[in-house]
Amino acid sequence: MESSVRKLTRYEKILILLFLLTLPIVNPWVRGDGVGYYAFARALLVEHRLDFRADWLNANTSFRMSRVDPQGNIYAEQITSTGHLDNHFAIGPAILWAPFLIAVHAAVLIADALGARIPADGFSRPYVITMAVVTAAYGFGAIWIAFRLARKYVAERWAFIAALGVWFGSSLPVYMYFNPSWSHAQSAFTVAVFLWYWIRTLGRRSTLEWLILGAIAGLMMDVYYINVAVLLLPAAESLIAYYSAMKENQTSRIGMTLLGNTIFALALFLVFLPTLVVKKVIYGSFFDFGYRVSWYWSSPAFLKVAFSSDHGFLSWTPVLFLAVAGLLLFYHRSRALAAAFVGVLLLYLYLIGCYSDWDGLASYGNRFFVSLTPIFVIGLAAFFDWLESAMQERRTAWTAGMATGALVTLNFGLIFQWGVHLIPARGPISWRKAAYNQVVVVPAMATSIVKDYLTGRSQLMKHIEEDDVRQLKSRQSKDTR
Repeated sequence: MESSVRKLTRYEKILILLFLLTLPIVNPWVRGDGVGYYAFARALLVEHRLDFRADWLNANTSFRMSRVDPQGNIYAEQITSTGHLDNHFAIGPAILWAPFLIAVHAAVLIADALGARIPADGFSRPYVITMAVVTAAYGFGAIWIAFRLARKYVAERWAFIAALGVWFGSSLPVYMYFNPSWSHAQSAFTVAVFLWYWIRTLGRRSTLEWLILGAIAGLMMDVYYINVAVLLLPAAESLIAYYSAMKENQTSRIGMTLLGNTIFALALFLVFLPTLVVKKVIYGSFFDFGYRVSWYWSSPAFLKVAFSSDHGFLSWTPVLFLAVAGLLLFYHRSRALAAAFVGVLLLYLYLIGCYSDWDGLASYGNRFFVSLTPIFVIGLAAFFDWLESAMQERRTAWTAGMATGALVTLNFGLIFQWGVHLIPARGPISWRKAAYNQVVVVPAMATSIVKDYLTGRSQLMKHIEEDDVRQLKSRQSKDTR
């Protein structure tokens, strides 16, 4: 009997192999914003309540600086009106980590009962390694789904090269491998799942499928609130359906679309409920998300978000420039999808541009845009597809591969500079200095730093943290002058 399981293509096998080969570079640490994200998983698993004191006290120095005094006392302003610590981060990543951390916690408890003496506190190596590997797997899941979506519209080779380009040429690897306790890789995964299911059911969605889509949307927003921009896709689809049905006087179709929308909204609300409940417990209100920032709705920083030396998403990761161009060129493959994806990107760009911390503070590139990884993969694949028709020659694959390789190499060099603080982690950078470092300093330092990362990672991370604290204190000192 012939097997019903489809065999993996050559490109799929290569993607899986690359993921497995890159697993050793996963960095199992909880740092910065990741402290807040991971605290939800650890506190509920170990403390069985939203008690983040241990997380704050065990956090890295740059996180503790504004939250814990030198004597180890948590600052009073960190306590909310309900008596909880001010943890404004999202609970979604903890939800995605939970099945794996629960299994590890059970294994640790069993091992301890047999005399292993592994701290069952959520901070020990089994927990943190699990969190980091699972995050990497979610990041790869985003790339895998995006690759499979892209090849529906263009040749598989372009989808493959595009997947590699965005995987290693954007900000994704920093938050997939280096800072796995942050939310961005998981956000990219949930957006990819949402896009896949939305496209899969587009134009023929049943009531049950509307419910599933709404549930995915709720999880997507649990992980990262700004993903609300992706809801533009079903919203636009529904508006078009209403207009078409009204134009053709199809009352039943209007009713079915309205029913689907209602079920979608209800499912979204129910799955987003953990976020609302957590906010109620911590801040005393379902709709107080804890962010004390400003929004400038009438003056978004469009150009800065895209091109600034202060973490512009196109200037820092130029492979995304080709991806954005490709989204426009995708119009020739699918007008509806091209318009939808460009619309989501523009809405996302507007929302980030209105945010007072649009630069992402301590960010590699503009980390907010990691969420749109699957859209960028489709856009980059469309760009290479267009390039093939424009060049009209067989060397297109070679050209696309070489260009992608150059952009990935450029990105790795800039990640290196950012990681070891050759360029500041916060604020604008000097492109002249970055270019000099790329050519002169990075090649000289790379071998020893990579060796330390692979063989003496703890000491290297300690050194990087000390450098970050020095830069942060220097920046704060200048700001107070």
